[in-house]
Amino acid sequence: MIKIGILIFPQVEEMDFVAPFEVLSYINKIKEDSSQVFLIAEKLERIQAHNGMKIFPDHSFATCPNLDILVVPGGKGRLEAMYNTEIQKFILHQSKQIQYIASVCTGAFILAEMGLLDGKKATTYHSAFAELQAYNTITVEKAKVVRDGNIITSAGVTSGLELGFYILKILFGSVLAKEVANKIEYAVDIDAL
Repeated sequence: MIKIGILIFPQVEEMDFVAPFEVLSYINKIKEDSSQVFLIAEKLERIQAHNGMKIFPDHSFATCPNLDILVVPGGKGRLEAMYNTEIQKFILHQSKQIQYIASVCTGAFILAEMGLLDGKKATTYHSAFAELQAYNTITVEKAKVVRDGNIITSAGVTSGLELGFYILKILFGSVLAKEVANKIEYAVDIDAL
């Protein structure tokens, strides 16, 4: 079973974490016990997202198991999250054994601030391209999903859906990824991802 953690923090953009959560957990309705998807925060306390949604994490940094995949969303809260040393320590700890680290939207800045995107191709929210390009060692690409090694970045907000399908394609193949897309009635060209 693949263990997937999705980081949440105050003022996170709701769609940035809900979209990949839905896609990456839906696989279990087709192929039972394929994934466990956890919401992870610094503490086991209620988090208020940017548009007002209130969320309780499944794990704190201290209780989180070793993950296979970590998804880092963005939103207004990334402006503080990208400098949060506890978040940085958590990501670095997980990165030692993880298969993939992924970001949605401006979550790329959390990875960039840590140096995880140095020398890599990446994408982010379209209005933040210049800000990401200011990290001189990052090549910014205009695409829904960009993979460079074990780092996968996705563009803005709803691109978390495409990120989810891309990860499903890597882990379970195109046929199952297409089946999930059909079941949730989302039109996406899995082969083009």
